[in-house]
Amino acid sequence: MVAVAALAVCFLVGPIVALAVRAPWGTSWKELSSPEVLEALRLSLFCSTIATVVVVVLGVPLAWVLARVPFPGSRMVRAATTLSMVLPPVVGGVALLAAFGRRGIAGRFLDSWFGVQLPFTTAGVIVAEAFVALPFLVVTLDGAFRTMDRRFEEAAETLGARRWTVFRRVTLPAVAPSFVAGVVLAWARALGEFGATITFAGSFPGRTQTMPLAIYLALETRPGAANVLSLVLVVVSFGVLVALRDRWTPALVAR
Repeated sequence: MVAVAALAVCFLVGPIVALAVRAPWGTSWKELSSPEVLEALRLSLFCSTIATVVVVVLGVPLAWVLARVPFPGSRMVRAATTLSMVLPPVVGGVALLAAFGRRGIAGRFLDSWFGVQLPFTTAGVIVAEAFVALPFLVVTLDGAFRTMDRRFEEAAETLGARRWTVFRRVTLPAVAPSFVAGVVLAWARALGEFGATITFAGSFPGRTQTMPLAIYLALETRPGAANVLSLVLVVVSFGVLVALRDRWTPALVAR
């Protein structure tokens, strides 16, 4: 078992080590400070942050309803709302085009009524990133809402606190660690999104070309630069997992 476990670790960590070994460290700063990379990094940070705000606005109420409100078909709804976690990213992009494209089910009305076109725009990047990142917050908070001690909420209600006050002053502080973990996980997932973004928003420098897309394009002409840029996202992802591992794993198990 130990030998197989060591082999598994080598299989998972080996490619990351190879990425670091093959990176051109001598020119790494030049690659990271180029205008194209800085613009892609700026766009990635902006879009992932706004997408995370969207995730919080939609995800907190959704997680609370799934955890606290019994209704027929709740299992199916829970599965459907977390589907994009396991859905191939390209399929997610195609689904977004079917829904929000110029001829999509909702996109045609957005275009004709409000003149809003989401595909191949910065807003489209945000929509794609929020689509794939939302389940990470929902999964984390769903478990936290269902496993927290309800007696504190009941005591606050007994003392005359309104439901919104109980939620704001008792429930949210009780699940704050899981909330922070879910937010950071959603942000990291949005930051690294590739498939849905390139399918739904394309890759236009300064408008939709985020860091993962810049890495993909650099791989064709500048493999060394692609390695350096990839390491940036590796460091971010690894830091998030190390910092939050003990917080989001129990939430997944609780499901």
